Amino acid sequence: SLLNNCEALKRAYGVIFELFKKFGLALEHDKSEVFHFDQSHSKDNPPVDLGYAPYTSVTPLKPKLYWRYLGFYFDRKLTFTEHVRYYSTKALSTIKAMKMLGSSTRGLRPAQKCVLYRTCVLPIVTYGFRLWCFAAARCKGALHHLSTMQQSAALWITGAFRTSLTSGVEALAGLPPINLLLHHLSEQADYRFAILTPTHPVRAFLSRFNCSTITPHPSLLIQTMSEPEIFHTSGTLFEADTNVLALTETILPMNLLSRPGVRLMDRFVDQVHFNDCKISRGNADKELKQHTKHLDKL
Repeated sequence: SLLNNCEALKRAYGVIFELFKKFGLALEHDKSEVFHFDQSHSKDNPPVDLGYAPYTSVTPLKPKLYWRYLGFYFDRKLTFTEHVRYYSTKALSTIKAMKMLGSSTRGLRPAQKCVLYRTCVLPIVTYGFRLWCFAAARCKGALHHLSTMQQSAALWITGAFRTSLTSGVEALAGLPPINLLLHHLSEQADYRFAILTPTHPVRAFLSRFNCSTITPHPSLLIQTMSEPEIFHTSGTLFEADTNVLALTETILPMNLLSRPGVRLMDRFVDQVHFNDCKISRGNADKELKQHTKHLDKL
């Protein structure tokens, strides 16, 4: 239970404190944080008594509702609803700020707006999407948040009315539906496993069918599972392992033309010349015109 876990954390913290004290180091108790992962449906989130001020039985350390690590927002149930909410809201705020760059009558053209959305907004909203988007994952609510965000972007790109059909506006704006986009990005991420070198450490996390010549990781459950069990288990790692198995093409991790000594600059270094154009500040316009004429003659 969580209460037993709190007692274990208190004892472990005391052991760590004594070890640091023997090494001549000090722990800053006021910077301590705690976060409970719980699979039950209970909302119980008990505080922890560390046994050291300021977190004692009178003022215990209250656990956080969300844990941010490397830009990923973890919740207690690992549903990543806060992660999706945060980045969809951030992307929506970015779209609203972009509206000053153009409207339906002036400013940027629709094609330029589409490029701006793809390059500046989509990387924000798809950051860490592999945490919650995989086969058999319950992500209907997350897709609704992202679909609402993309609808706002499509309305800005096309200048259509707010009551316009989402799928039609997305088609006019040249934007694929968000669920198909995430599926495409997921497949691209999965196929990157196939271009890893045979001795790459990441291959040790795959099944014995894809680990190539590297020794499989001994403590991973996927190594002890049969092929049908792997196909019927959900998760990002299992999905990647399954998609790599389904590949029919042969992908070389190291292309023969990319080897040192066979590259373009290695073989034809005497035929490639870099023209270093140095333009002074005083006669910049004149020298630029002369350099342009020189390039036109080539």
